[in-house]
Amino acid sequence: MKIPEKALTDLEFTTVLQQLSQLTITSMGKESCLSLQPFENKQELILQLESVSEFTASFANENRIPNHGFDDLTSEINLLKIENSVLELEGFRRIAKASDIINILLKFFEKFKEYYPRLFEQSTDIEITKDLIIAINNVIDRFGEVRNDASPELFQIRKSIQAVRSKIGQSFQRALSQYTTADYLDVIKESVVENRRVLAVKAMHRRKVKGAIMGSSKTGSIVYIEPETTLQHTRELNNLQFEETDEIKRILLALTQYLQPYRPLLIQYQKYLILIDTYHARAKYAESTNSILPKINSNRELTLVNAFHPLLYLSNKKEGKTTFPQDITLTKEQRIIVISGPNAGGKSITLKTVGLLQLMLQTGMLIPVHEQSTVCFFDQIITDIGDNQSIENHLSTYSYRLKNMKYFIRKCNKNTLFLIDEFGTGSDPELGGALAESFLEEFYNREAYGIITTHYSNLKVLANELPNMSNANMQFDDRTLEPIFNLILGEAGSSFTFEVAQKNGIPYSLINRAKKKIERGKVRFDATIAKLQKERSQMTKTGDSLRKQESKAIEENNRLEVLNKKIKEKLIGYQELFDHNQRMIVLGNKVNEVADRYFDNGKKRPLVADLLRLVEGENSKRKKKSSSEKKKDKEVKEKANAEANKAMVSIRKEKKKKAAPAPVKVKVNFKLGDQVRLFDGKAIGTIDFIEKEKAIVNYGMFTTQVRLEALDLVQAAKIKK
Repeated sequence: MKIPEKALTDLEFTTVLQQLSQLTITSMGKESCLSLQPFENKQELILQLESVSEFTASFANENRIPNHGFDDLTSEINLLKIENSVLELEGFRRIAKASDIINILLKFFEKFKEYYPRLFEQSTDIEITKDLIIAINNVIDRFGEVRNDASPELFQIRKSIQAVRSKIGQSFQRALSQYTTADYLDVIKESVVENRRVLAVKAMHRRKVKGAIMGSSKTGSIVYIEPETTLQHTRELNNLQFEETDEIKRILLALTQYLQPYRPLLIQYQKYLILIDTYHARAKYAESTNSILPKINSNRELTLVNAFHPLLYLSNKKEGKTTFPQDITLTKEQRIIVISGPNAGGKSITLKTVGLLQLMLQTGMLIPVHEQSTVCFFDQIITDIGDNQSIENHLSTYSYRLKNMKYFIRKCNKNTLFLIDEFGTGSDPELGGALAESFLEEFYNREAYGIITTHYSNLKVLANELPNMSNANMQFDDRTLEPIFNLILGEAGSSFTFEVAQKNGIPYSLINRAKKKIERGKVRFDATIAKLQKERSQMTKTGDSLRKQESKAIEENNRLEVLNKKIKEKLIGYQELFDHNQRMIVLGNKVNEVADRYFDNGKKRPLVADLLRLVEGENSKRKKKSSSEKKKDKEVKEKANAEANKAMVSIRKEKKKKAAPAPVKVKVNFKLGDQVRLFDGKAIGTIDFIEKEKAIVNYGMFTTQVRLEALDLVQAAKIKK
């Protein structure tokens, strides 16, 4: 679709494109981003949106898309269509590099086509070939020079050049040695003139040195002469270098002619790489604005959840400020929304947010909204935002707006999205409001979608009367009259004219006089709207509080249910463990009785019979269980035992804490013959030997070595008199 230039300016779309172009990595990608326009073909638009979404996802996974940077091939592509043209060496290198990048990208998308199906789809028509790279690398080395083996002729020429240069060096060295001995040369001995080695001959000896004079010093004291023997080889070198240049031209001409049939492929390569660069830039922009691809529908339904104005979001993000998102919905049942409320409340930003996001979406860019959002496409987006006074055409604001309304009426249909800021202003409020109401009815009858902002009461009333039109207002704090930047659908907003005036220090007497100058019904209408907004604000706060309380109550109830379930399970386990232990006690008593009888009579046969009878009696009470049931019973018992053991450990720990503190240990000087015992033992022994901090204690049947600190004195040894 073709969007009017005014809509692009009103919605600051060119600013978005400028920011987008800064994220490209090639000059051609930058130009392509700056020239982006909304798509007319919806299938192509969806393909690009999904491709950008895939590219954005690549930043967060391990399979990053390879680098796509390339140099502009336009001059090479243009030269290839001219007969007998020859590309420069750098041009061949650019072609080889682009071909290599394309091959890497195409192989990557082939390998990861499940991750990037739409990007892979766009690469299937491009040929993967190494012929270009091989042909160029066979001629040009990695330093950008023609290779010695580019042709047999060039190889022989360069070999001859190398030999001649060697001869030049040898002959010059002989001449240098000869004339140095003869003292014909200056102190510097040699120099370079016109890229040739020359002898620095003293002017007085210039006739004694055979060769070509190449120049002299500024003072004239030195004459630069190329020796005659060297001169002959230099002429031979010049001829070989001329042959080398001709051979290189022939080789590059042949290579250029080889590449000419590939010109359409190179054009395709460049277009594809430019497209990938724009995808990369759009993905980076989406990453910086937290943008996504919302669900696309064909039901002409636009539902934006947590929608941010991207330019405002990036600006506030840079300055560390908060950006407030908006929720707005346009459907067949609610095609037009009339937003009212005080100035500086965010009406125009909401309007621009919807328009700019729609433009970005239809240009193949992701938008900063919540994933629950759903979008559709429009054939036309027309706007009337800001001061539309035209100095060039000598039109007033109102005249310019009427001209725009004429354009709106000509273009509006069911596939149009119109956005009008301060609808109806610029003329007499009553007359302008009536005309604006007629325009709005016309847009409504044509089933167009749109959003307008206004202060006119008649437009608010009209929105309340028509079934597919709705009022909305930007919420304000009822106490401070500060904007909350929250759009409320379903009710008109008060302009808070007198309240704002009073807040800004206007005398109450003036405000009261102004109220008397207007119709009483108008004041009551505006006051009623203001009251409704305050009540709604209070209800919203109450609702939020109730929702929080309800959420806490649900969480507490869930916690108690889980706790109750655990307690029941533990009680069941304890009961089963208690019943099992009781049965074991009864069974143990019976076994004890059998053991007593055997102890008295010593007869084994009755013992075995009694035990068998006891076992059979027990087995008759048991129900045969499957392996899974046995396993379950075992788990229950183990769990109950574990719980019981845990409880016992806890009880024992508590008892230990409550127990009397251990007596303070008194250090004793033990001597040989002392009767002692271990602190935690009962056996008494006698100390036979003490060495360092250890003692040998004799217990009669055996002796043992014990640390002195572990012994308790029972009776000291008697001292012999």
